[in-house]
Amino acid sequence: MTKFKICDSRQWQFLPFVTGRAIILFTSILLFSESNVATARQYPANIAQMTQTNDPTVAAAELAYKQGKQLYEQGTAESFLQAIAKFEEALSLYRQVSDRSGGQSLRSLEADTLVYIGKIYSNLGEKQKALDYYKQSLPLSEQVGDKQAQGTTLNNIGKIYSELAEKQKALDYYNQSLSLRRQVGDKNGEAISLNNIGSVYHFLGEKQKALDYYNQSLLLKRQVGNKAGIATTLNNIGKVYLDLGEKQKALSYFSQALSLYQQAKDAEKEGIPTALSNIGTVYLELAEQQKALSYFNQALVLYRQAGDKGGIATALNNIGKAYSNLREHQKALDYYSQSLTLYQQTGNKAREARTLYNIASVQHDGGNFLAALTQIERVIKIVEDLRNKISSQELRTSYFATVQNYYELYIDLLMQLHKQQPSQGYDGLALQTSERARARSLLELLTEANADIRQGVEPKLLSQERDLQQQLDTLEKRRIQILGGNHTEAQAQALEKENEALLEQYKQVQAQIRATSPRYAALTQPQPLSLPQIQQQVLDDNTLLLEYSLGEKRSYVWAVTNKSITSYELPKRADIEATVQKFRQEITTPYLRNSPSIDVLSQQILAPVAQQLEKKRLVVVSDGALQYVPFAALTTGSIINYEPLLLNHEIVTLPSASTLAILRSEHKERKSPPKTLVVLADPIFSSNDERLGGKVQVSHPPVPESNLDNLALTRSAQDSDISFERLRFTRQEAEQILALVPVSDRKQAFDFTASRTTANSENLNQYQIIHFATHGILNSKHPELSGVVLSLFDEKGMPQNGFLRLHDIFNLNLQAELVVLSACQTGLGEEVKGEGLVGLTRGFMYAGSPRVVVSLWSVDDRATSELMKVFYKKMLQEGLKPAAALRTAQIEIWRTQKYAAPYYWAAFTLQGEWK
Repeated sequence: MTKFKICDSRQWQFLPFVTGRAIILFTSILLFSESNVATARQYPANIAQMTQTNDPTVAAAELAYKQGKQLYEQGTAESFLQAIAKFEEALSLYRQVSDRSGGQSLRSLEADTLVYIGKIYSNLGEKQKALDYYKQSLPLSEQVGDKQAQGTTLNNIGKIYSELAEKQKALDYYNQSLSLRRQVGDKNGEAISLNNIGSVYHFLGEKQKALDYYNQSLLLKRQVGNKAGIATTLNNIGKVYLDLGEKQKALSYFSQALSLYQQAKDAEKEGIPTALSNIGTVYLELAEQQKALSYFNQALVLYRQAGDKGGIATALNNIGKAYSNLREHQKALDYYSQSLTLYQQTGNKAREARTLYNIASVQHDGGNFLAALTQIERVIKIVEDLRNKISSQELRTSYFATVQNYYELYIDLLMQLHKQQPSQGYDGLALQTSERARARSLLELLTEANADIRQGVEPKLLSQERDLQQQLDTLEKRRIQILGGNHTEAQAQALEKENEALLEQYKQVQAQIRATSPRYAALTQPQPLSLPQIQQQVLDDNTLLLEYSLGEKRSYVWAVTNKSITSYELPKRADIEATVQKFRQEITTPYLRNSPSIDVLSQQILAPVAQQLEKKRLVVVSDGALQYVPFAALTTGSIINYEPLLLNHEIVTLPSASTLAILRSEHKERKSPPKTLVVLADPIFSSNDERLGGKVQVSHPPVPESNLDNLALTRSAQDSDISFERLRFTRQEAEQILALVPVSDRKQAFDFTASRTTANSENLNQYQIIHFATHGILNSKHPELSGVVLSLFDEKGMPQNGFLRLHDIFNLNLQAELVVLSACQTGLGEEVKGEGLVGLTRGFMYAGSPRVVVSLWSVDDRATSELMKVFYKKMLQEGLKPAAALRTAQIEIWRTQKYAAPYYWAAFTLQGEWK
């Protein structure tokens, strides 16, 4: 809660749009993340060495491995499954010999086999299984000291993370691969890693960094004379220039790539059709459809000659795209259908879904909505099946973000059908689809929160989890000691690298626990609610649900009561985003009591439903940029006589309507805690704080156990542009609130006791309301470092970890009815398509609170002190429910001349249960 701090609008602009990047489906441009598989060249040398023992088990393993490789190269869904069986047979035999001999001699062959199995699962779209096999392979290569194989496997792991849109993790693995390849002098491998790092930066929009890495890769590939590799990187450089709008430069690079592929050895000529496809795509973007068709057809001929089914499918798809652009819908459908058949034969479910999506898009554009609906329903089924096969919640979330455009098309189709046949219930199905597309990971987390998923799990896994927790604690204590004194940048980087490695292992073990937990397997995966269920389980007579869905061509809002549904078409996503950006800039300015952007945004998103609002409670499920909008500040009247929406409406926000049903289900049997209120306020942030009295220690002995240290806090604060000034009015705020509650029912934690230790205490379970009056951090660069800042020094002047980050919040076990975060930007977080803002709200809901009050920007601490005083008075003395109390407090502050500007009162919003 920084005094008079206004969010940097440039920082905010990044948030809603960076993860909203559209997924371009099946353009022919291939942004190469190069992968490696265990090679046939490496294998025979190993086998030759082993077969000298004349061990029949090794011979049987060799045969199974070779058969698996032959089946793999056939490239059909059936042959892939048969190949897995053969590789698993080989793996079992290698392990028998290794166990019998007690040696390490077959470990590299085990590693090769695991990599092949991982590659097959990756081709089949089962990325979680691919990761699992790659990660089994890695320690085997480490055991035998095969750094080249380690580099290959790390690269392949990075590629999986990249495909799942976990770009930061992909970068980490690519960089590890790069380091190992440099150590062993593997210049070709080094070039591949550099290329892949470039592809991540390209995806992230950092075009210059991408070009830098591509050019480094290009230099190395030229040194080793890898013409096909050179061509691959030239393709990627061409793609950067195409994205920059420099189409002629792009053409030049693609043409150079084509020439090199043509000069390459026969075994490497498969790049020629790729280059032809890329050139075709440039012409597609230049609207020269006939030229594009010519290049795509040339590519198709070459793919067919090579018997490359995947390549043929891609070429057919590209031709379909060209005909779609020419509005020749039937021809487009013919080519897409041929492509679909091939993807089905190869078992590539992800590409099958994309091709079905392309077919549905053409049918949609041609007005054949029912046919399109059939195809998109098939798409959604595939997506849901693939998602459920991913055990890691993090990866499940990132995968879901990449397929949001499928749900967007599904919604648009249903709403277009509703326009044609208003009485058939298509708008209700569209609302249900909107629910299916959002906050799914949160639904699953909330369901999991009350299940002991560790019961019945293999003791070894639980032991590994405990061991990793202890290692993290030990490392954090060591880091605080080292970083609290004189240290070098190299030491800091080494500690951070060690911490990230441990955290990654910890997440992997947690994913394994979920995957093998009988309790987790028995959990019924929560299904998003249908329209009747929303009306019965969520809404009452006095409540109106407003659910928004932003789309590329048009957006929608559904206005739902417990007895009816109406729906309206809104402007496209880009138009709404532009208005929200202007709105945010103006509303976070302290001296603006009203502004034109309030009226413009209100007209765009509220005017269509204005007649239905009456004086009902409004439950808002936002989408995209609208998540950054405090609806309380909007208006249904004239900007000249500005009257905010909250004058007539209690307003609550939800990640999805289904979320509330889960919260109600999980909390319906829970007893209310015996005590009323605990307040953590006015922590000590600075070494020159007068409360320390000059006691700050120069040397730093061990400190209490912690999960995050001052380095992370400093890094997070720097990333978020936060300085830790004392928030003097938080003490006044806390004292005024506490005075409303009998001494026996309250607890105050000020100064040194406003600490992380207090926040983690089991005693918090005794309180119905938990109030944090301190700084909060939203970290868009490293979302996991977002959190609440508590006292950074103890009573003896010793530095201590005072940062309660998102990870820690998830591990709390609360019985609270309400958590209030009277801090900066606590309602925000990383925006993930399909999940919304993954911020502190989600953490506290998972920890046990059905409702959270948070802020949408950095608020003024004096005005917030006044707001909170009224809020608590209305709750504790007048018996109002939290949502009603917040509304009343905001109205009272708005009517105060001094704080009339929305900046002072509109930031706070209640998320979750209003009852």
